Amino acid sequence: MPSVSEPRLAFEAPILEMEARLAELETQYARNRAAGDTAPIAEQIRRTRRELAALKRAIYSQLDPWQVVQVSRHPGRPQTRDYIELIFEQFIELHGDRAVGDDQAIVTGLAHLDEHKVMFIGHQKGKNLAERTACHFGCAHPEGYRKALVKMRLAAKFGLPIISFIDTPGAYPGITAEERGQAAIIAENLMAMSQIRTPILCVVIGEGGSGGALGIGIGDRLAMLEFTYYSVISPEGCASILWKGSEHAPKAAAALKMTSRDLLRFGIVDEVIPEPLGGAHRDHREAAANLKSFLIHGLRQLKGLPREELLQRRYEKYRKIGEFLEGASDPERNGMV
Repeated sequence: MPSVSEPRLAFEAPILEMEARLAELETQYARNRAAGDTAPIAEQIRRTRRELAALKRAIYSQLDPWQVVQVSRHPGRPQTRDYIELIFEQFIELHGDRAVGDDQAIVTGLAHLDEHKVMFIGHQKGKNLAERTACHFGCAHPEGYRKALVKMRLAAKFGLPIISFIDTPGAYPGITAEERGQAAIIAENLMAMSQIRTPILCVVIGEGGSGGALGIGIGDRLAMLEFTYYSVISPEGCASILWKGSEHAPKAAAALKMTSRDLLRFGIVDEVIPEPLGGAHRDHREAAANLKSFLIHGLRQLKGLPREELLQRRYEKYRKIGEFLEGASDPERNGMV
C-alpha cells in the first residue's frame, strides 16, 4: 500500500479512502479481540475487502494512456534493485565500463534464476533524492551503455543468457553525455544486441523512454508489465513539440499508442505480464512472482535453440516491426476520373 508521504494519483482517491476505512476496521477488530465480540466487525472487514477488490478492478481496467504513464512512474513501484532481491539468487554486481567510470543508472551483474545462471542488466532510478541524483533519475550516460555492452559480450563468451530490465525516461540529455558519444554508443548497443549469440530477455518494468530504453532493449523476447509504457518520446516531450506545451501530455499519451495493450496489438511486444490488483506498487512480491514466471518460461524456451536459429529469429522479429500493406490506388474511388 502506498505510504502517506508518497504522491497520490487522483484517480486512486476512492481506493485510498476505502483502504483507510479497511485499516480502521482492522484496528477496531484487534482492539475488540480481547472482549471476544468480533463477529460483526469481521463481517464488515470481509465485505469491505470484497468491495475494495471490485473497486480496484473497475478503476484499473479502464485506465487511459496518461493514467498508465502515471502508474508507471509511481514512486512506490518496485525498481530494478527490488526485483533483484525478490527474484534472483547469489547476485554479484559488476561495475565499470573499462573506459570512463561506473554509471549507477545501469546495474549489471551475475545471478542465479532457479537453475539458470544469467547476466543481468537494468536501469535504476533510485528511491530517495540522494539515490536519484546519483542515478540521474534512471537516465544513463554513455559509460552506462558501454558498461552494459561489456557485460553482454562477457555473457556471450561464457554462454550465459542475458536478462534486461528497462525503466528510464530516456538517455541522459546533457552536454557531457553528448560529448562522450551518447548516440554512437546506443547505436553500437543496438547492433551488438542484434548479433550476440546468447538468449536475451527484455522487460519494461516502468518507463520505456526513447533511445535510453532501446540501448538495452533488443532481444529475443520483449515483454512489458501491465501498467508501463514504451515509446520513442515521453508524452510531455511529444506535447511540447506538437502542441507547444507539456499540459497537452494526456493528449500526446493517447496519440502515441504507447501502452502495453497497444504495443501487444501492434506486435511490438511479445507478452504483457499482469500486475497485482491495483498496480505493482501495491504488492511488490506478487509483481516479482509474475515477472519471475515469465523469465523462467522464456529461458526454458530459448536455451535449447541452436544459435543460428536464435539469431535468425531475432533478426526476423525486428524486421517485421512496422510492416504495412501497399496496393495500387483506385482512381475512381479517389475522385481522380
